[in-house]
Amino acid sequence: MRHDVDFLSRVSLREAEEIDMNDAATAATSHSRETALGLTGKGNLRSLLAACLAHALHDGYTDGLYAFMPVWQAQFGLSYAVLAVVRALYFGTMGGLQIPADRVLRGLSPRAALSLSTVVATAGLLIMALPFGFSGLCVGLVVAGIGSSIQDPRGSKLVSDSYGTASRRPLGIYNFSGDLGKAALPALVAVLLPVCAWQSVLGLMAALGMVLVVALALLTPAASVRRNVVGDAAIGRGRGGFRILTTIGALDTATRMGYLLFLPFLIHGQGGDLPVVGVALALLFIGGAFGKATCAWLGERFGVIGTVVITEAATALLIAATLFTTLTPTLILLPLLGIVLNGTSSVLYGTVPELSDGDTGRAFAVFYTSVIGAGGFAPIVYGTIADHSSRTIGLLASSATAALIVPLVLALRPYLRSSEKAV
Repeated sequence: MRHDVDFLSRVSLREAEEIDMNDAATAATSHSRETALGLTGKGNLRSLLAACLAHALHDGYTDGLYAFMPVWQAQFGLSYAVLAVVRALYFGTMGGLQIPADRVLRGLSPRAALSLSTVVATAGLLIMALPFGFSGLCVGLVVAGIGSSIQDPRGSKLVSDSYGTASRRPLGIYNFSGDLGKAALPALVAVLLPVCAWQSVLGLMAALGMVLVVALALLTPAASVRRNVVGDAAIGRGRGGFRILTTIGALDTATRMGYLLFLPFLIHGQGGDLPVVGVALALLFIGGAFGKATCAWLGERFGVIGTVVITEAATALLIAATLFTTLTPTLILLPLLGIVLNGTSSVLYGTVPELSDGDTGRAFAVFYTSVIGAGGFAPIVYGTIADHSSRTIGLLASSATAALIVPLVLALRPYLRSSEKAV
């Protein structure tokens, strides 16, 4: 009898140990899954918030400069050609230094890199605001461009390193945060310029930058968090796919900039006055912001290939449709067009870590350089096409560019086979 009791006790003890081991394994699996999804710890959310704040401010700086152009033209007596050169001092520096900035600063922590980018950009604004005349304005634009060239690749890398293989949706949020800055800061500048000197407005923008530096010191991790962003199956297969992805990103941006070039003239040709042009742009941008916030989720749920094919095909069709509609239907279509016109970029940004072949920072730098370069050259190309034919042909060229992306993204499928979801 006693022997039976001892035997049952040993069996119960062994079963209890097995249950504990199974529970531990289940807990470990659950924790691993949560980690892969970016759900554990407050550090990921703090890193994402820091990157988003930096992105919003620097994109706000970038688009806020447009509001100063008429003021500078009047004060310094600039022609349109010289004004374009002045604009290029900032945008050319920001785009051209993406890769060198990543190479030089890759040893810095995320906190140091993002703080440095904001301090340098803020210093550029202060130089512009000081009484150094036109030469001071030009030097300040170059310095501000240097600062902003650091932010994009380092902020994107911080998000992708923090979330690992689950970085697609956080990168979509990061991408969307830039639109918030583009909406808020230029609007603030436009409100302040009629009542304040432009130097004072630049000083206020610089003050916002210094506030952000303090926030970054509190939110951003002092050391890099490295995760296995590129799956084992994708190692060694990313370079060809990354070149295709970069080409798609450039063409997507070219389509967007081409349509924006012609949209005011399209609305005017349909009978809309200047306020209606403003409404049309607002509708397109509102749809674009919504698209950036949602298309990253769609890419995660339905796959990169299917999402990009749908958004680019819809972009091509909707651009063409606005050529044949009257004013009211065009205004109705613009938010829908904005969703697909801007939303694709979130899917593309979220795919960079997967195809980076391990060097995520450099991959983002190359990708942003390509996108910014396309944004600068595309209006010139489409404008030349329109000058030698018509505005309608120029718009159809931008529509054809979106359609061209469809076969390109299908060529990307072999490089995403390990992680791509069925459509």
